[in-house]
Amino acid sequence: MGGGPMIFPESPVAGNLCALVFSTCLALSLLRVFEETAKRGIFEQKLNRKLVHITIGLAFMLCWPLFSSGRNGAFLAAIVPGVNIVKMLLIGLGILKDEATVKSMSRYGDYREILRGPLYYAATITFSCVMYWRTSPIAIAAICNLCAGDGFADIIGRQFGKKKLPYNNDKSFAGSIAMAIAGFISSVGYMWYFSMFGFMERGFSTVVGFLVVSVVSALVESHPVSTKFDDNLMVPLASVLIGTLIFS
Repeated sequence: MGGGPMIFPESPVAGNLCALVFSTCLALSLLRVFEETAKRGIFEQKLNRKLVHITIGLAFMLCWPLFSSGRNGAFLAAIVPGVNIVKMLLIGLGILKDEATVKSMSRYGDYREILRGPLYYAATITFSCVMYWRTSPIAIAAICNLCAGDGFADIIGRQFGKKKLPYNNDKSFAGSIAMAIAGFISSVGYMWYFSMFGFMERGFSTVVGFLVVSVVSALVESHPVSTKFDDNLMVPLASVLIGTLIFS
């Protein structure tokens, strides 16, 4: 596989450090933007939370080619969401007061909510980065179905979800279809993106695999058990499990 467009190819250490600084600044900048939109009430709170949900993980994955190949690059990249895990724990336990973060990431403005969805979200991205990195379709499937899929499921479901699912009145046909489509399209998009740098091969079988993972993830998200244990936990678990069966 290719070595990618590192910032300083001749010096992996310097390149990785610059990539770490850049990706951290990008993540913090995006979080800051959505904290301000939440504070100013530009978007309805639930929509603001889902925009954070969609944007952060996908933007971070765009930065992966800046790091070096191999485990060193993966572990350094994982520092960005890894630090966010610590932040979520501190806020959720009440040790750190951060009303802007709570308002932009929680459903009801309760800081204890941070210990569920937002923490699972950060943990999924960190795990995918360390375990699979940019050469595995499993990382793409887990992050894209969590970020784009689950995010658009909520947004579209709230707007057009009048027709509810027969087995879960809290979920709609529109939301589940939107999730499968968004997860699939974003997965294929990142497959092409990483293949441009030689990190993975693109092919019809991989595209079909992404479609299966996205459809199964949408079905899991629509099931009542997913609501009980949190979408941000069940969707990536389903994506990793089915992705492992398909892509391994």
